[in-house]
Amino acid sequence: MSELAADEPLPEGSRPLWRDRDFGVFWTAQTLSVVGDSFALIALPLLVLHATGSVAQMGLLTAVAGAASLLAGVFAGVVVDRMDRRKLLIACDVVRMVLYALIPLVWTFAPQIWLLYVLLPLCEAVGMLFSVTYVTVVRSLVSGDRITEANGRLNATAAAAGVVGPLCAGIVAARFGPAAAIGVDAASFGVSACCLGFVRFRGGTRATRSTQASEAESAWQTLWKDLLAGVSFLRRHPVLRALTILLSFFSFLTLGLNDLLIYHLKHDLGQSDGTVGTVFAAGALGTITGALLVAPVRRRLGFGATWIGNVAVCGLAVAGIGWAGSVAGVAGLTATFLGCTAMAGTCSMSLRQEVTPEHLLGRVTSAFWTIHYSAAPVGAAVLTWAAQRHGTAPVGVAAGACCLLIAGLALLTPVRRPRPERSVGHD
Repeated sequence: MSELAADEPLPEGSRPLWRDRDFGVFWTAQTLSVVGDSFALIALPLLVLHATGSVAQMGLLTAVAGAASLLAGVFAGVVVDRMDRRKLLIACDVVRMVLYALIPLVWTFAPQIWLLYVLLPLCEAVGMLFSVTYVTVVRSLVSGDRITEANGRLNATAAAAGVVGPLCAGIVAARFGPAAAIGVDAASFGVSACCLGFVRFRGGTRATRSTQASEAESAWQTLWKDLLAGVSFLRRHPVLRALTILLSFFSFLTLGLNDLLIYHLKHDLGQSDGTVGTVFAAGALGTITGALLVAPVRRRLGFGATWIGNVAVCGLAVAGIGWAGSVAGVAGLTATFLGCTAMAGTCSMSLRQEVTPEHLLGRVTSAFWTIHYSAAPVGAAVLTWAAQRHGTAPVGVAAGACCLLIAGLALLTPVRRPRPERSVGHD
């Protein structure tokens, strides 16, 4: 695709998003990718559990992968703000396709748990780069007043794909083994890369000259300045500053929740791989609901009430998951948690896109995720270790109570503001 084609304007904002050609292709690419991702979401923990029987081992792998994602996040914003973002998205998909494809290839000969500790951190690092780039390009696809709607649509259809994905992943894992399910994830990245090759972004996708290095500065000086630019913006913006701190604690408490859910279903309730997939599929219905409701709810209640209310409900859901003695109960609480997480997450992502200057968007997104995600790998390891030692029920109650505390603390910060996107100045 030529650079001229990439610079062609999008249709007017009055056109429905589903009729926007470029947004539609981008939408399709991400939906297909999420179908594959949901396979890995189920298959990787099952792969470890089948081989080791240990939830602590599952949590350790999650922690190592999370640490790699965190390290990548430090530099991701600088890379995104300096490169052609469409090409970067495609490259990330191709690399992940190759890395994930290696797992089923090796597993055809013999399970090699050590390989997961090599490949999964690399996949997560590339995934972080993709995620930062993904956030920056949404604003190049739709007008500013439609960002929340666009994010909601993307999250809703991604969640819809997440209904089909876990169901199919459970079936594939039960019939052919978890490694085969990971192979489906690898294929989905290849399809996504092909689709992204046909997307045109408004105004192009290359960074502006304000992100380029000054000839008088050394490369290290420029890198350090770029790394600090996103942090500096977050520090000056009162709402984003508070969100970054609050989400650091929330991520610490919830990164290991997937492992906890799978362990509870397999170990405590004695369910099959297929049931695990069914529960995650049911949970994805909650994400669909939350993603579709977030735009009208935010318009009606405002940012603060929407974000804080959903975090509070997340806490209640987490507290109840470990005590749920039936598959239906676990599925309902999972759907509640994922739906509220989708609403709160879409709100915070949309706010960053609305208030951040274009040339800083990659670095601000990277800084935001890196800071609030910094303690999450440790949290995943601690949560799963505690669950194996003390059981899922008390650990879930403790984590849920802490989530409720986060919501309460948010009421004392600028996060409670109903329309922070309209504020003109920073503290």
